[in-house]
Amino acid sequence: MNNHALLINGKTPTQQRTKYAIIRSTIWSLIVLAAFCTASCSKDNGTDIIADSTEMVQKITLSSSPVAGGVTAITGTPSKGAEVVATATVRTGYTFTSWTINGAVVSTSPSYPFIVTADANLVANFTAIPDGKLAVNISSNPVIGGTTNGSGSYTPGTEVTLTATPNAGYIFTGWSGAVTETTNPLKFIILTNRTLVANFTAVKVVVNLGTAANYQILAKTGISTTGVTSITGDIAVSPAAATAITGFGLTLDASNQFALAPVVIGKIYAADYTAPTPAKMTTAVSDMENAFTTANGLTTPAPIVEIYAGDISGKTLTAGVYKWGTGVLVSAAGVTLNGGPNDTWVFQIAQNLTISNSAKITLTGGAQAKNIFWVVSGAATLGTNADFSGIILSKTLISLNTGAKVTGKLLAQTAVTLNASTILEAK
Repeated sequence: MNNHALLINGKTPTQQRTKYAIIRSTIWSLIVLAAFCTASCSKDNGTDIIADSTEMVQKITLSSSPVAGGVTAITGTPSKGAEVVATATVRTGYTFTSWTINGAVVSTSPSYPFIVTADANLVANFTAIPDGKLAVNISSNPVIGGTTNGSGSYTPGTEVTLTATPNAGYIFTGWSGAVTETTNPLKFIILTNRTLVANFTAVKVVVNLGTAANYQILAKTGISTTGVTSITGDIAVSPAAATAITGFGLTLDASNQFALAPVVIGKIYAADYTAPTPAKMTTAVSDMENAFTTANGLTTPAPIVEIYAGDISGKTLTAGVYKWGTGVLVSAAGVTLNGGPNDTWVFQIAQNLTISNSAKITLTGGAQAKNIFWVVSGAATLGTNADFSGIILSKTLISLNTGAKVTGKLLAQTAVTLNASTILEAK
């Protein structure tokens, strides 16, 4: 058949194929721009582009070098301050070498998690397997679970060492694929090409407050306020008596089991009120103390130790357990906690927690204040007009300066002092 004699809608077959290729390319671009790769997107032509949005989405460009070496993908929405994962998958005949930005190596793991701070051009570098060599290729499951080391080309008969490193909030559970093992690092003599998967499991961090969770403020020695304070939820003191609750203008209920106050949308309890209140207060305080001890002793997932030397001002922290042998400072620059609605943060602080004037704890990605625990062995001080999120478990004093707002709970093993403060329930 003479192709030049065949017309479809007035066009030759070659013209038709070109037209549809352009349409397919345009549709792909529109899908990427519309969805901003909310879940995961990948292409195998060597370049991925995640473009701008009205929510500070940055442009992340991924490319493969050489293009024939493998394909790239990105998981997550690259909004500023969010964590995303760049993933490189090798093609037959190649091994993964590294991720680079402007020629500088940023990771040697095929799965590269990073916090988005600006536009970036990432290159996934691959190396062809030389003649006479054997290949080891590793991937992470899930890609956000952790990183690996050991991919590459090896001389037959040599020893290979593979390492899997879990990301915050995950634990390593074992290798699968060419080898089924839980040993980490994994060592073996290579006699054939190997493709392995490092498997990780998310660890759900649970801090059980027990009956202490029933109170927005719970203290052992007293709760005081000055100025126009507003509290949504119940508050309580024990073993201190009601006289240790000052500045509230208490009105005792007819049952004598609790009191009310104009600035509290809820009930107020004390150890000297009528039964069953005293017993409930004793249990709540015991639960608060146990929660502090448990949260302060968490070791799974492995704590991130001494990060930023305790000054987390202006930083973005993903979910996990953090531990400091010092105090922790959040300046007026604030701090961002980025994670999903089921993610948990536990901050183990050996000394004081200081939240500076006008500092804000910003939650992104669906993070919730009820899943954030500030475990403070010293005192917790919130500066003037600070905007704080989370549950403070303090071994000593919790002090709020003028206009400070808390979305969460204040649980102190000594006293809580307020000054024209706003306390809201953690959602």
